[in-house]
This record gives sequence, structure tokens and C-alpha cells, in this order.
Amino acid sequence: MTKIGIILGSTRPGRNGEAVARWVYDIAAQRSDAEFELVDLLDYKLPHLDEIVPPSMGQYAQPHTLAWASKIASFDGFIMVTPEYNHSTSGALKNAIDFLYAEWNNKAVGFVSYGSVGGARAVEHLRLIAGELQLADVRSQVALSLFTDFENFSQFKPGPHQADVLGTTIDQVVAWSEALAPLRAK
Repeated sequence: MTKIGIILGSTRPGRNGEAVARWVYDIAAQRSDAEFELVDLLDYKLPHLDEIVPPSMGQYAQPHTLAWASKIASFDGFIMVTPEYNHSTSGALKNAIDFLYAEWNNKAVGFVSYGSVGGARAVEHLRLIAGELQLADVRSQVALSLFTDFENFSQFKPGPHQADVLGTTIDQVVAWSEALAPLRAK
């Protein structure tokens, strides 16, 4: 069965992303077309990139890199939950992405973002990164506004329409993950 990792891309204390990622997981887990797993970057303790050899060489030396590579390799696609910090994604998510190369290749990725403008600029940057890593980014995106989908900018209360958008995003990630399976089998 297709396996989709839901990556919680914030490690900040008091992060809004935890509630958002849990919401994504709770909706996804009701489906029967794929298996879903929540992956929290806090569980991997990745320092700032500390591998000597570039990730594209696949010669990982650090135990934390090997554990992260094994986890990411186990998935067929991803949904990345990202905040928008300073018109981009979080440094923690960018660092986690940069640790690996082949483990991302020929897989689908969708985005759930949040911020003052729904995290749109963070996703713009992630789409550029996805292209370099041979990740196929799907069109549908959940963009959560701190003004309308959070109470007092901190308590997550998504508008009812957001579940429909998330459903479309998941549909696309699952379909593209399955379509890319022959490329991953090579």
C-alpha cells in the first residue's frame, strides 16, 4: 500500500504546526487508499547539516542522518506542514530536506502551510526545492491564515472549507505517488 509521510516542519516551542499536522493526520487516517504517518522533526534531532560528503553522493556517515534517511526512504510521498517565517519555510524543515537526496527522488509532495498570508511564500520556496530533488509537487495546497484559521493567532480552528482543500491535496499526493511507483522501482 502507498505510504505517505506527513512531515511537521516546525521545531519552535509553542509551534502552531503541531495542531495543524495532527489535523492533517486525523483527516488522512480516515482514508483507505494509503497509509499515513506523522513525522515530527523534533524526533530526529538533526543538527545544522554536518555531513562531509554532499547528500547527492548518498554516503551518509552520521547516525542521525542514517535514521532520517531510513525514515524518508520508507515513504512513497509526502505532505509537508510548514510555517512561513520571513517569507520562507522554517530553517528546520529546509535543513531536514537538505540532509538527503535520493530518498526524496521520484515521489510526490503536497503542502499545508500557515502564516499571515497562508504560508504561500514558504510553499513557493519549497516548490523550487522540490524540483531540484526530483519531488513532484502537486497543485493543490492548503493555505491556512493566522487571521481566519486561528483564534488569537495561536488556537487552530480551520474554516470548514479547508478540509475539502486538504482532501484534494491528499487525493493528488496519493495519485501522483502511485503514478511515480515505476520510477522508484528502477
